[in-house]
Amino acid sequence: MQNDLGNYRKSYEKRALTEDNISDNPMELFQKWFYEVEASEGTEEPNAMTVSTLGLDGFPKNRVVLLKKYTYEGFIFYTNYESEKGKSIAENSNVCLSFFWPTMERQVIIKGNAEKIAENLSDGYFESRPEGSKLGAIVSNQSSVIPSREFLEIKLKELEKEYSGKDIERPDYWGGYIVKPLSIEFWQGRPNRLHDRIRYSLQEDFDWNIERLAP
Repeated sequence: MQNDLGNYRKSYEKRALTEDNISDNPMELFQKWFYEVEASEGTEEPNAMTVSTLGLDGFPKNRVVLLKKYTYEGFIFYTNYESEKGKSIAENSNVCLSFFWPTMERQVIIKGNAEKIAENLSDGYFESRPEGSKLGAIVSNQSSVIPSREFLEIKLKELEKEYSGKDIERPDYWGGYIVKPLSIEFWQGRPNRLHDRIRYSLQEDFDWNIERLAP
């Protein structure tokens, strides 16, 4: 099989990223960009982000999850702590997050450390989820091998009967991580592949060093 994609071309011409229109804190620029992406047409799930971890097998692995909250401290998402990503984070908490927003010709890359959030925060978010999502978190032993799709559906029906009329509590193997950034790079597409790249790096005094990178 051969499929030459060399003729795929796109000229990035919508925006620019210059030092005179950025904040001293990268989280403020992230918030500005996120709001602009939300307001733009054609962007589904602007909070979809790629999480990269170093697996126990020594290989990096990427997967898309949903960002559920961001603060000055970092970026929060939820998952099964016993999943492949959870086991990888337990072994090596260095992770990379990335957002790609093609409608705005933008990308954000975050390197940082992931750690579990407080249990009461995970409880609060779990309580806000639809009942089906709560049961799904219990049904799925994430990343484990299963015999069939039917296996999951049977387990779900059994749990629906078991929890009928009852509160569904968060299992202790499911909860949130916060990724506390050490560096955040903002990428804005520009013509002739001379893209704008601005990187914020956290310093020992907790100020951010700002640098422009070659495209």
